[in-house]
Amino acid sequence: MPTHKAGKETRQNPIRFKNLLDRAESKLVAAGLSTTETGELLQEAKTMIDDYDFWQHQELGLAYFISQSQTRYYLLPHSFTELVEVSDRFYFKPLLPLMAADNEFYLLALAQNQIRLFQASHYNIQELALPEDVPSSLAEALSYDDPEKQLQYHSVGKGAAKSVASQSNPIYHGQGVGTTDNKTEILRYFQQIDRGLHSLLQGKQVPLVLAGVEYLLPIYQEANSYPHLYSQGVTGNPENLSSEELHQQALQVIQPHFQEARQQAIAQYQELLSTKQASADVKQIIPAAINGQVDTLFIPNNLQCWGRFEPETNSIEIDDSSTKENFDLLDFAATNTFLQGGMVYCMSAEEMPDSESVAAIFRYPVYANSSSV
Repeated sequence: MPTHKAGKETRQNPIRFKNLLDRAESKLVAAGLSTTETGELLQEAKTMIDDYDFWQHQELGLAYFISQSQTRYYLLPHSFTELVEVSDRFYFKPLLPLMAADNEFYLLALAQNQIRLFQASHYNIQELALPEDVPSSLAEALSYDDPEKQLQYHSVGKGAAKSVASQSNPIYHGQGVGTTDNKTEILRYFQQIDRGLHSLLQGKQVPLVLAGVEYLLPIYQEANSYPHLYSQGVTGNPENLSSEELHQQALQVIQPHFQEARQQAIAQYQELLSTKQASADVKQIIPAAINGQVDTLFIPNNLQCWGRFEPETNSIEIDDSSTKENFDLLDFAATNTFLQGGMVYCMSAEEMPDSESVAAIFRYPVYANSSSV
């Protein structure tokens, strides 16, 4: 459900939640549970209706999951469309835009006096602890590899892993340290950062965005060995910006990259349609997704395809509407694709390749499943 974070609109939060619980109750009874069983299942959730503090501290959306063994909720930076689903499995598809790999990136904020590394997506940003061998400032870097600078470097609170935002400011003694614009020294500093980040970024495939004053960015690009460094960066002094401000500026820089990646995936799908390595046939895609054969899945945000999957025969049955025996096959396919390392693109119906209701690229040629009906 969507939620309001502040203001008078927060009064709508518990009312909306109560109405959705009423819908859940009706669906549970229709699915065969007794009134007593339904009341017990929803009891914990209903106690939240009158929790004033809870509804005053929301994000943009709430995901609430209830089963006989557990109840969990998540306050999320995404405004959902209202949805209630009752099934023998949790409904996962609305969460995919928050978790899909096509919106993840790293942000490295560069300054001579401070280094900060963030992991970010469209929806949030989180500062990461730097590995121990990443120097937190130019002064620290030069203190290790250039004793001729006659530097005495003092810092407080260094541990096995450090978050530079939490470090005390170092004290510098010597000529030109901390204010130097010497490219050789800065390059050496950035090379140490690059080496220190290697263990953290090794094997990653998400873009790394730089933030820093304009003359520093090409120097770091020269020092860099990470293959997914993004060509464009956030220019300006990052020490003057909060993490939220850096996040917003970085999103403007990286957005074209994500749009291009999606378009390339669609183009690849269209190229492979003439082979057995792509399909828009839901009867073929669903079993392939469950069996880990889908590399890339395209699904519309607000479309559902009701049916059943029979694992013994690897076949599906498609129904016209929701019943207590079936479930959303697109949610089932998206969940299995995601959990098995595939890419899932959730998009509007207008953005779907060739206006299809579902489309997929397979990891290898897949032949039609004749058992589907």
